[in-house]
Amino acid sequence: MANTKKIKVTLVKRTIGQKPAKRATVRCLGLTKINSTVEHVVNPAILGMVAAVSHLVKVEELN
Repeated sequence: MANTKKIKVTLVKRTIGQKPAKRATVRCLGLTKINSTVEHVVNPAILGMVAAVSHLVKVEELN
């Protein structure tokens, strides 16, 4: 587990006007307010959630 990759996800757009499923995805990622940032270990579930709301978030790869 020492070589696990991580990503940093930042909410850059509001979820107002988005469908409830997109809002729930953002909330499940741990993002609540604009410019809130969380770090996640890269796995297929997280990557799928990020892809679903890619128009609302900014993703950075961490080393």
